[in-house]
Amino acid sequence: MADRLSPFIDAVRAGQSLRLTGGGSKPGLGHAVAGTALSLSPLSQVVSYEPAELILVAEPGVTMAELRALLSAKGQALAFEPPDLGPLYGRPAGTDTLGGVVATGLSGPGRVKAGAVRDHVLGMTAIAGDGRVFRSGGKVVKNVTGFDLPKLLTGAHGTLGLMTEIVVKVLPAPPLSKTMVLAGIEGAEASRVLADALGSAAEVGAAAFTPSYLPLDGLLPDRTPCVLLRLDGVSVSVAERLSALERLLEGRAAMAVLEGDESAALWACLRDAMPLAERPDLDVWRLSVPPMTGMGVLSAIRAAIPRALGWLDWGGGLIWVGLPGGMADAGVGIVRGALGGDGHATLMRAPDAVKARVPVFQPLPGPLAALTARVRAQFDPAGILNPGLMGV
Repeated sequence: MADRLSPFIDAVRAGQSLRLTGGGSKPGLGHAVAGTALSLSPLSQVVSYEPAELILVAEPGVTMAELRALLSAKGQALAFEPPDLGPLYGRPAGTDTLGGVVATGLSGPGRVKAGAVRDHVLGMTAIAGDGRVFRSGGKVVKNVTGFDLPKLLTGAHGTLGLMTEIVVKVLPAPPLSKTMVLAGIEGAEASRVLADALGSAAEVGAAAFTPSYLPLDGLLPDRTPCVLLRLDGVSVSVAERLSALERLLEGRAAMAVLEGDESAALWACLRDAMPLAERPDLDVWRLSVPPMTGMGVLSAIRAAIPRALGWLDWGGGLIWVGLPGGMADAGVGIVRGALGGDGHATLMRAPDAVKARVPVFQPLPGPLAALTARVRAQFDPAGILNPGLMGV
């Protein structure tokens, strides 16, 4: 392993600015980085996989397509359902890597029940900006050895260290999924239905709201707002929980149930932001807000920009929004103004000229920005790892 890491350690110790790359599936995420490209794709081995222990150890360049196939063969999966955003950036699907998933910290619909990416990263080996190799965490879920550095590096976009090995927790893949569709419901009532369902004993595995103006290519009734509730598990359990949900929500909307490929296709479409990937003319935002405020935030953006496209995931906690291109600031004032100071918004896709004028990531309050700067200085004193990618 040491020999394989030598070129990467040498590149870091050279002290030149580095632009870390993997599968190249998200080239437009973040600000432009001026530096020498350093690809982690050569680090593409699955180090170990212990299905009985629900543990996978792999290098960052392993593609998610390879990992999904490996896990699927054993009836397992990454429960946070990482999205494949390659098509959103005009790249082929299936080129994303484990390193990219962890570095960006992006979770799919399963987050509402299974937790975020960082909840599934147990350990990590990485190279700091001064060339030190460090290891943190381990191969057990309850690991309390030292600081939880893997969680710190997850979502840091490669600005704290160059990951060389990642330990993740895997879980059994549900043998069956069904999606309850409540059609013709929107606004405050849709928010209440989402909250009631997620707060029930039905163990909803994913929850979303799709407005009437969102094109979904026949996956749902045309021009009809819908609340979507997914139940995962064994057949008997799903049937009982579905019946309980029907009793809980009876009379509040027209109900239907999607199964098999139809259900899977719908959630894959939302997970990978396909309605926006199919519209390269749109600037794309991803917002994280308190779930009960999501409907109001989306409505405020839509009221200010009627041609906006968007939907809610995570029961309202995640909002995807596409705004008409051509705005000099990608609608930053409207989008971040709609947050009301509670939540954050990331500009996921926009022309480089726009991103040069707009903070891609939510600006941090002064004390938090100072703390972040001190942390980065500890890991990367010379600021050579993806400098400027996060705008600081």
